[in-house]
Amino acid sequence: MSEKPKSDVLDRRRFLGAAGLGAAGLAGAGAMLPSLSATAGPAPKPDPAITEIQDWNRYLGDGVDRRPYGVPSKFEKDVIRRDVSWLTASPESSVNFTPLHALDGIITPSGVCFERHHGGIAEIDPAQHRLMIHGLVDTPLVFTMDDIKRMPRINKIYFLECAANSGMEWRGAQLNGCQFTHGMIHNVMYTGVTLKTLLEQAGVKSNAKWLLLEGADSAGMDRSLPLEKALDDVMIAYAMNGEALRPENGYPLRAVIPGWQGNLWVKWLRRIEVGDMPWQTREETSKYTDLMPDGRARKYTFVMDAKSVITSPSPQAPLKFKGRNVLTGIAWSGRGTVKRVDVSMDGGRNWYEARIDGPVLNKSIVRFYVDFDWNGEELMLQSRAIDETGYVQPTKAELRKIRGVNSVYHNNGIQTWLVHPDGVTENVEIA
Repeated sequence: MSEKPKSDVLDRRRFLGAAGLGAAGLAGAGAMLPSLSATAGPAPKPDPAITEIQDWNRYLGDGVDRRPYGVPSKFEKDVIRRDVSWLTASPESSVNFTPLHALDGIITPSGVCFERHHGGIAEIDPAQHRLMIHGLVDTPLVFTMDDIKRMPRINKIYFLECAANSGMEWRGAQLNGCQFTHGMIHNVMYTGVTLKTLLEQAGVKSNAKWLLLEGADSAGMDRSLPLEKALDDVMIAYAMNGEALRPENGYPLRAVIPGWQGNLWVKWLRRIEVGDMPWQTREETSKYTDLMPDGRARKYTFVMDAKSVITSPSPQAPLKFKGRNVLTGIAWSGRGTVKRVDVSMDGGRNWYEARIDGPVLNKSIVRFYVDFDWNGEELMLQSRAIDETGYVQPTKAELRKIRGVNSVYHNNGIQTWLVHPDGVTENVEIA
């Protein structure tokens, strides 16, 4: 395996020349200008997308009141959350997946953030919602939503990843799409108050060490949270991406536990109990533990380690054209910022440093790119994230040496996409 310090970058002059669109061609371009996707030939045919008047040029569009909250273009109708029906017995206790292959930048639109529920979506009247803090505190308190919104607020961008993201891939390649292999993650801006602010009002007793967070959904989802983390960077959020939380994401109030597994981010939050030890709930004994090769189960593996995935090309976003192409993906780490992302085109034999573009924030997704030429040869695409602690995303083989194949959670192994000469891309593993 050799290391190369920097990716090949776009040679724009060569790109334009190959497409027959050099400076002279652009200067003389008109109705006969071929589209970039047109096949090179001696006599380009007129492009009707240019020469014909389209309906949107001819007729008036909808007025300003037709879409008062806004909806995506009808031509983006396939960019939706999707589930895998056989994963669970009930849609009320199931998961759907973010369409990562169709997104760009680092912010996930609220309408396609993945959902994971244990008892369906709770539809809560915010005027009737209360948050209780009790247990080892000086003064038990109950907050209304109005109480919380009058406190000093903060805005933070964090990723939220389900502990089971990529969990179906432990024994080998299973699901043919990065939406399904890696789509239990999203990255949004949260607005709310720090949990520290609330706890200070209640007054935490000196022997307090843990909190129990409980939701108001029909499952009463609950998890134990170390007090040290709660006082560090935990938020209680009521908005995301500038709008109120959506019901599927915890409206009107949820916990935000930066860098830690998603089941701790209790939605529809109604109760926080302060204690001196974890509660050993069903969700931290029977569920959300990591089964090791010797049969023992690890508990409280909260942090999501560094991970990345190439979102395009991928099975749902195959390569369409030879020549100039853009490879893109996302990377993240629950231990801080992503320092670097490497990409391989040949299954890990050679690595190139990808270009990270956009904000690089603590416990947030970063977006990476590699601009490359494709001549139609077979590709074995991989990416690996390196975070600020020096942690390097492992191969699946390296991960299995320690974890075996019986786990469900915390699979952050390197993903491989096989690109065939016709551009079709599939989920594979390299022995």
